[in-house]
Amino acid sequence: MLVAPSILSADFGNLASDVQAICDNGCDLVHVDVMDGHFVPNLTIGPVVVEAVAKATTKPLDIHLMVENNSFFVDLFAPLKPEFISFHIEEEKHPHRLIQKIRALGIRPAIVLNPHTPVEAIEYLLEDLDMVLLMSVNPGFGGQKFIPSVIAKAQRLKQLITAINPACLIEVDGGVNGENITLLADAGVDVVVAGSFVYKHPNGVKEAIDSLKV
Repeated sequence: MLVAPSILSADFGNLASDVQAICDNGCDLVHVDVMDGHFVPNLTIGPVVVEAVAKATTKPLDIHLMVENNSFFVDLFAPLKPEFISFHIEEEKHPHRLIQKIRALGIRPAIVLNPHTPVEAIEYLLEDLDMVLLMSVNPGFGGQKFIPSVIAKAQRLKQLITAINPACLIEVDGGVNGENITLLADAGVDVVVAGSFVYKHPNGVKEAIDSLKV
């Protein structure tokens, strides 16, 4: 299992050291939640802060856009050369065009599905994707409770990916912890995002990340 801690749960007063802590203790990606206050009812960070994260990290960036006007935000963050940029299918009128744009920028394209969105909504896009991110909470805030139905959803997505594009990864974001990680792994999930679980773990960042590497 690849682990992508979300900096949304980091201490922004000590952001560089919190980013270094997850990199030094075994994370695989650094997950960056970008929210615009329109697509979701929260406002997080822009390119200035993400540039600071990019300078502090030794691991690739995994940028998750929860925004309107996806193409504008892709242009904002592309110069930072993240590994992945993911966008929500619910917000994008021309997803195939945006996938092509992201890949042409040298970035791996990914699509995000909200809890209510069926995996069949992206069946005809799977061959062009490097990753699909399944939300296991409603997007917008950290610290929410895991929605169990994502397990069956991941299983169904794995079937489609196996048939269409076996190289495509499955990522899950929201409420991931040491209690549900085995279920996620068994369902075929490749990458997990964890914020509160990692940064607020009573035994520290290293033990939290290690416990998710099943």
